[in-house]
Amino acid sequence: MDFVTLRSYLLAKPGAVEDFPFDSTTLVLKVGGKMFALLGINDEPLRINLKCDPHQAELLRQRYPAVLPGYHMNKRHWNTVVLDGSIAEEEIREMIDESYALVVKGLPKVRRPN
Repeated sequence: MDFVTLRSYLLAKPGAVEDFPFDSTTLVLKVGGKMFALLGINDEPLRINLKCDPHQAELLRQRYPAVLPGYHMNKRHWNTVVLDGSIAEEEIREMIDESYALVVKGLPKVRRPN
């Protein structure tokens, strides 16, 4: 998955907005003011941090060498996924969907996208 495709998929989520709150190379995707994905725009291969259920996070790390504990994140709740081609794009989209859903679920109802 290339950067343009990944960014488009992330921004297609209802209420998704992008920001660069940390530096000019770390793209942060938020919904309702909360992060659901972080992407190093200059990383080669691309890497994306995604929120994950702690049990599922461990299972994904065991299944895929390209899934690591979240870099600079709470390693229990976040994974870093190296987009080196070893994980099917459909699986990556499912990980993104899960991250987005977890963040939306934790938002107060008034801040959830319609």
